[in-house]
Amino acid sequence: MKTVHNTNKTIELLGLLGWLAATFVFAGIGARFLPGDWYRALIKPALTPPDFIFAPVWTLLYILMALAAWLVWRRGGFKSNRLALSLYGAQLVLNALWSWIFFGQHQIGFALIDILILLVFIILTAMKFRTINRHAAILIVPYILWVTFATYLNFELWRLN
Repeated sequence: MKTVHNTNKTIELLGLLGWLAATFVFAGIGARFLPGDWYRALIKPALTPPDFIFAPVWTLLYILMALAAWLVWRRGGFKSNRLALSLYGAQLVLNALWSWIFFGQHQIGFALIDILILLVFIILTAMKFRTINRHAAILIVPYILWVTFATYLNFELWRLN
């Protein structure tokens, strides 16, 4: 009996590592597009945090997001949670896409459209996660709050520039 228990623990640990890896792959894609001189030259809203805040905040958010996805995955895998995990994947794509649009292409208005769609997908993800695992939905809340704030900043950048 101990072998089965250890096998389940191993599968769960591998699942957690898989969700962390998948989430950080998309984080890495987004991180390829750095602010640079273009961003530094923009007129920024008064509430813009200092640059050093972004890396630790996003690192924590990505860890929480991966944990949330893992908690959902643990409740029946992909087959039972296809919609919830597909929403999660879609918001990861939209998140990475924002960095490319904003920092890579310097398109503040299109980035605003992307982040609004992203915010909807994050909320839908949290709502679907809630039906599967309440704790998973709670882990998404800081992400919702940060992206809501980022949406405000993106809007203000669009308005000011």
